[in-house]
Amino acid sequence: MSELDPVIHATARLRITATLAALPAGDQMSFPRLQGLLDMTAGNLSTHLRKLEDAGYVSPTKTFEGRTPATYIELTTRGRRAFEDYTHTLRELLGDPS
Repeated sequence: MSELDPVIHATARLRITATLAALPAGDQMSFPRLQGLLDMTAGNLSTHLRKLEDAGYVSPTKTFEGRTPATYIELTTRGRRAFEDYTHTLRELLGDPS
């Protein structure tokens, strides 16, 4: 039986990954929107996003909207696959045959 991915398994990172996985592949979410949905501080969210980015699971895009910096976060193909594997492994551990 497979083990749960320790990068995703932390509660905050699981919430981030699940939220981004709900978007269609290739879609992005703004940092403030993600922060608001998850009710996380900017610093806490940034820390967890960095770990996900280091694993290749998320990709940030930094841009400007006028003169204001804006960051958008996207779940990478690798991240989407890791999340699918994580949920599959979790179902196996729970005895769910689906």
